[in-house]
Amino acid sequence: MNAAVKYTVQPGGTLAGAVRVPGDKSISHRAVMLGALAQGDTTVSGFLNGEDCLCTMKAFQAMGVRIEQPDDTSLKVHGVGLHGLKAPPAELDLGNSGTSMRLMAGLMSGQKFATTLVGDESLSRRPMKRIIDPLSQMGANIESVDGHAPLRIAPSAGLKGIRYASKVASAQVKSGVLLAGLYASGRTEVTEPEASRDHTERMLRAFGVELEAGPGRAALRGGQQLKGTVIEVPADISSATFFMVGAAIAPGSDVTLTDVGMNPTRTGIIEILRRMGADLSVSRERQLGAEPVADVRVRGRPLRGIAIDRELVAAAIDEFPAVFVAAACAQGVTEVTGAEELRVKESDRIQTMCEGLWALGIAAQSRPDGASIGGGRLRGGRVDSKGDHRVAMSFAMAGLRAEQPITILDCANVNTSFPGFAALAAGAGLGIRVS
Repeated sequence: MNAAVKYTVQPGGTLAGAVRVPGDKSISHRAVMLGALAQGDTTVSGFLNGEDCLCTMKAFQAMGVRIEQPDDTSLKVHGVGLHGLKAPPAELDLGNSGTSMRLMAGLMSGQKFATTLVGDESLSRRPMKRIIDPLSQMGANIESVDGHAPLRIAPSAGLKGIRYASKVASAQVKSGVLLAGLYASGRTEVTEPEASRDHTERMLRAFGVELEAGPGRAALRGGQQLKGTVIEVPADISSATFFMVGAAIAPGSDVTLTDVGMNPTRTGIIEILRRMGADLSVSRERQLGAEPVADVRVRGRPLRGIAIDRELVAAAIDEFPAVFVAAACAQGVTEVTGAEELRVKESDRIQTMCEGLWALGIAAQSRPDGASIGGGRLRGGRVDSKGDHRVAMSFAMAGLRAEQPITILDCANVNTSFPGFAALAAGAGLGIRVS
């Protein structure tokens, strides 16, 4: 991947019009995985054709699953059944995708062949002990490099269901354990300190799996067969967030994000922006398959600093880089607490965002579990995204309120989650150039 890709964003401007961002990354991953394990065919529309999801697709193709892709956003997955995967000829390279690594660790733990899961430099730094520990309790044989990838997974004597109390609210950990639970004897249950996103539970039901689920808890019994189905992927609320924040901070903006996934475990950003005083309205609420969707309209007006505590973190964990930019443009101080999970994302997002804000003249104080951000004038300058796609896109939107151009370094990884971001943002009014 070309780390030299950079964005140059001209200062000022507004966002306007109707914008449909690409499909939800979390749901796209799961559609491929569960479609591969199902009996019969699964058709997927709205698939995110980004590098992360393509890594998942290629991994299953390497294990003998036939996947047709008539166009960029459509798939037909010819399922091989729960026990139909074949040993891949080489390591499975999951690129930058933490979702792929943790969920597939669960799935691969139940196979009768050995696999090795590898990733890029960033993914190899991310903590995998949080998924290795519960899988090991189930009987999985996993070797790692001090709790990091590569993960070498050997066949086990048989997985057994467990009741696992996760120390972190992580949809990836919960999902990895539940997917291993499909191969386990007995019942597998996961509890969490706060409710994390529930796309896996919703999609398992769509594939015919019986499970119990509620806030902070999910359980299923092993051995259930999945049946091919139709999956419609909504627009990704995490990708829509950049346009919501861009419109909210830029006076005169008026943007409508269409078909946005409104899963209640993902709408923390809506609540945060409303508490900050954003002019935000939701309309055309409806169901798209197993997921609720709606259109979100945001118009620019002054924001105010607020206190954001742990109760909102799990429902907006991927959106916090953009929240930091909103805070930098708000009147007063924004306090973020209970967000220590941000330190183990694609970058240390607390530190990376604070360093970027300092470069632009904003007073921000980094803390172990969050930050204190004082609203002020964005000067412009050079920001290093540290190869973190969400950091790069967040600082691109900061250009709408900057006094001078902003140059953002190391932006190639934007393609992992939002291919075409710069073109879509430029079409909505952002003065962005890629070089």
